[in-house]
Amino acid sequence: MLSAAMPTDISEGASRPLLKWAGGKTQLLDRILPKIPKKYGRYIEPFFGGGAVFFALRPENGIIADSNPELVNLYRSVAADVDGVIAHLRKYENTKEIFYAVRSLDRTRLSDSEAAARTVFLNRTCFNGLYRVNKSGQFNVPFGYYKNPKIIDEEALRAASVLLSRTTIICGDYKTVLKENAQAGDFIFLDPPYLPVSEYADFKRYTKEQFYEEDHVELAAEVKRLHELGCYVILTNSHHPLVHEQYRKFVIEVAQTRRYISCNGKGRTGEDVIVTIPPRQRFNVRLVPAPLPQQALQYPSTRYMGSKNKLLVELWAVASQFDFDTALDLFSGSGVVGYMFKSHGKAVISNDYMAMSATFAKAMIENNDVTLSQTEALALLEPRNPVDRFVETTFQGLYFSDEDNRLIDIVRANIKALKNPYKRAIAMSALIRACLKKRPRGIFTYVGHRYDDGRKDLLMTFRAQFLEAIATVNGAVFSNGQKNKARHGDAMTVQNRETGLVYIDPPYYSPLSDNEYVRRYHFVEGLARDWQGVEIQEHTLTKKFRSYPTPFSSRKGAAEAFDRLFRRFCKSVLVVSYSSNSQPTLDEMVALMSKHKAHVDVVPVDYRYSIGNQGNKVGDNKNDVQEYIFVGY
Repeated sequence: MLSAAMPTDISEGASRPLLKWAGGKTQLLDRILPKIPKKYGRYIEPFFGGGAVFFALRPENGIIADSNPELVNLYRSVAADVDGVIAHLRKYENTKEIFYAVRSLDRTRLSDSEAAARTVFLNRTCFNGLYRVNKSGQFNVPFGYYKNPKIIDEEALRAASVLLSRTTIICGDYKTVLKENAQAGDFIFLDPPYLPVSEYADFKRYTKEQFYEEDHVELAAEVKRLHELGCYVILTNSHHPLVHEQYRKFVIEVAQTRRYISCNGKGRTGEDVIVTIPPRQRFNVRLVPAPLPQQALQYPSTRYMGSKNKLLVELWAVASQFDFDTALDLFSGSGVVGYMFKSHGKAVISNDYMAMSATFAKAMIENNDVTLSQTEALALLEPRNPVDRFVETTFQGLYFSDEDNRLIDIVRANIKALKNPYKRAIAMSALIRACLKKRPRGIFTYVGHRYDDGRKDLLMTFRAQFLEAIATVNGAVFSNGQKNKARHGDAMTVQNRETGLVYIDPPYYSPLSDNEYVRRYHFVEGLARDWQGVEIQEHTLTKKFRSYPTPFSSRKGAAEAFDRLFRRFCKSVLVVSYSSNSQPTLDEMVALMSKHKAHVDVVPVDYRYSIGNQGNKVGDNKNDVQEYIFVGY
């Protein structure tokens, strides 16, 4: 059920907190509100306090609670008798004498509406809007000496009355409130007394009760129960080690805030954390059998790192459950997934920051009908155009024989002379493919041939490899009746206004391995770019060039990049491939996607990576992992 505001004659902007609230969340609303799911069951806030998030969100049929009976009486009275509360407030004046007279009143001997008015009056006129009680439970904050405090905010009170009248208001312990009310699908906002425990914890909760570290551990256990139950939770607290320890499985954002209760001016800034806890996923999307068309199998096989060739059946089994005409492949890599979408008749936009990947997509995804004849292919092997001998001189003795290096330079020169862009892309794709197949392990992180295992590909001449690659790429060219596009650029800058399906398969970040594609493929990437715009690191043995900058080189960068991409393509179906041994973790990824999609499911697929820099195993870390397919819709 969509929780939304009920239309009234009170403007939405009039709904705002009724109290000045030490530790209130008004200054964090711009961070918190975008994280709230678009659809949820009920809104539940058991540490209500000033209720800034509640009043900004204006949920329908919400549940709010607090353990302080005076605070609960205020909200119940405003809901039931706002005219009475306003009438009592009109009797008060902002003078020291009246303040102390009202402060001395025993609220338990007052009517509910008069006690509620007393609460508002003292809050508006006392020092800093604090509420401190002595051991007897008597309010003891001094007069604030404000010139013109707004004691009666009638507009806010009446708007709050409309909102609170459709809200369940409970006086009770948070654990009891959540145990008796929280259900799967509910959204729960938790703003407990902050760590570390101090005298200001009394002010923050508007109560004389303390909330110690062991209480925060119990709260974390309750949050995990809610997560398992299927609730969506957002929690705020201070930037404290215990908070990070208890919620390390989830997305934690640190935000700079101001403190309004410190007597030391230097101490009036702080750091809050916002923890996003999504519901545990129940994997509603299933792998529905959906066979691949024969055309999808015509794409040239590759040993490209991270290629999803072995996951095509599973990816299509998921994607086929949605109705879409356009598929955007943001990190195309080998190009096999974009090609699969093309074979299913989708209009495909293929993007990658690697020039070699964009070249593959140009030749076999964007290109619908152009091929290279055998005559043209043979002509590319003959010295018909000026040769710069760049490969022969720069990479002598590193990867290929002198004869093969000379042939590579000849082919490079002839490709540049081709006028048709698709023929150039086919020829360059074939040249790259020949280099990869003639290279033991298909990578360029080492020199020499120490990994030569006598494979057939290594025994073939470079000339034969190139001609075979031309035939293979030609065989993959077909028209699906759509206008497809290959793009070479940063995924963060892709502008796609069409809604459809967006497939995201970025470099996987893991502290146990690197994700530097350029380091592995710098030689063939250089071929695709003709080494333009890069600077070869001459001091390195492999003559590599600097890797392209990517946010996916760190855990924090990857999380922020996913968040940006999910926000940008929030109107499309999102399908994301990510590994179980990578970061962000499964729960973090779900939390990030849930900020932008109403439904998030995860399909785990057993998988084995064939390329890694740790062999089969590092300690207990095997290449046998689960590949997660995250689906947002």
